[in-house]
Amino acid sequence: MSVSGLCEVCQQPAVDHTCDRCGNLVCDRHFDAELGVCSECVAEIRGGDPSDPTGTSDDDMPDGVDTYEY
Repeated sequence: MSVSGLCEVCQQPAVDHTCDRCGNLVCDRHFDAELGVCSECVAEIRGGDPSDPTGTSDDDMPDGVDTYEY
């Protein structure tokens, strides 16, 4: 679907989707086609950083800790 406006996450003019949950206008990068929602809603649903649509985050580790050794 083609819509006009700026992506409400990154402010880029290439907006192609509307979030089914919140109604945000978003670009391809910030839209999860599987869920039909924007990256901000994915972050609320699944947890994580809305600026990282891939969901790869090191938030499960305490600050300054890379590995645990026993």
